[in-house]
Amino acid sequence: MADERVATGSREGEELRAGDAGQALDAALVGQAARGELAAFNQLVVRHQDRLYALVFRLVPDRDQAADVVQEALFSAYRNLGSFRGGSVASWLGRIAINAAMDLQRARRRRPVQPYPELEDESWQPPAGNEVEPEATTVAAERSRALAAALSRLPSEQRDSIVLYDVEGYDYGEIAVAMKVSVGTVKSRIHRGRVALRRVLEPKRELFRD
Repeated sequence: MADERVATGSREGEELRAGDAGQALDAALVGQAARGELAAFNQLVVRHQDRLYALVFRLVPDRDQAADVVQEALFSAYRNLGSFRGGSVASWLGRIAINAAMDLQRARRRRPVQPYPELEDESWQPPAGNEVEPEATTVAAERSRALAAALSRLPSEQRDSIVLYDVEGYDYGEIAVAMKVSVGTVKSRIHRGRVALRRVLEPKRELFRD
C-alpha cells in the first residue's frame, strides 16, 4: 500500500511538472508569435487544436461548423496576441473559442437551421493516448455518444452552461460573462439542465456507473 502511494505521488508529481513545462512552452510560443514568428503560432495550433475542437463540438455539435468555429477562434487569437496578459494559454484560447461558439449560436437563433446532425462517431474527441485500454476506450466512446445525444436534446442555454461548468471547469462568474447573463441565471440553467439530463440518461445509467 505504501509503495502504491509513493508511485501515485510520483506520477502526480510528474504530471504537475509536465503541466508547468507545457504552460511555460505555451507562454514562450505566444511571446514569439506576438513578435511575428508565424512558426511559433503554428506550434500553438498543433498543441491546442484538438482540445479546442472537442470543446467547441460540445457546444456546436456539427463537425463542419465546429471546425469553422475553431478556425475563426484561432484567427482571432492570432489577431489579438497582444491582449494575452499571462496565465494559462489554454484557458485564454478556450475563452476565445467559447465566445466564437456563442456568436455562432446567436446567429443560428436568428437564422434557424437543422440544429444537430448525427452524433454517431467520436471524431470530435481528442485522440486517446497509447496507454488507454481498448475496453476502456469502447466504454468511454459509448458514454460520450450517450451524453452527446442527451445534451443535444437540451435547450442550448442549459447545454452550454453544463458543458462549461461540469465538463470544462469554468466557474459561475466566467460562464455568466461568456453568456452575458447573471450568475443566478447560470446556476438555474445548470440545475434545470442536470435534472433533464438525468431523465434522458436514465435508460443508459449503467454506462455512468464506475
